[in-house]
This record gives sequence, structure tokens and C-alpha cells, in this order.
Amino acid sequence: MIYKKNVPAWEQILRVLAGAGIAAYAVFALPGTPVGYGAIAAGAMLAVTGLFGWCPMCALGGRSVGGRQAARP
Repeated sequence: MIYKKNVPAWEQILRVLAGAGIAAYAVFALPGTPVGYGAIAAGAMLAVTGLFGWCPMCALGGRSVGGRQAARP
């Protein structure tokens, strides 16, 4: 693995479920609209961060699994 996970297991499950739900809602409720495409992209990104267990925004904030914060220079 070339990255350290920064999303705990319980949050990974929530991210996958929420991402899939957002994307599914957008496909059926907002078909063919720019807002729908944006919601699909957001839901897909949320699901992918849950599948991999690594979130780039959490990494920028110094978050790590287990409640330990990354050392800041």
C-alpha cells in the first residue's frame, strides 16, 4: 500500500452507502441536468474514498486513523 488509511472502518461503510445513495438519487431524480451530473460525481467520489479508506481532504488536515494527529512541521 502506498498510502496510509485516514478513514476509520465505520466511516468507510457510511461513505460507501451515502455515496451510492447520492449517486442513485441523482440518476433517477435529476437525469440529464448539470446538477444531477455534479451530484453523481460527488456521490462517486464519496464512495471511492470509502472504498480506499483514504480521503485527500482528511490528509490535508492531518487526520489519521486511531485519533492520532499527524506531526506538523
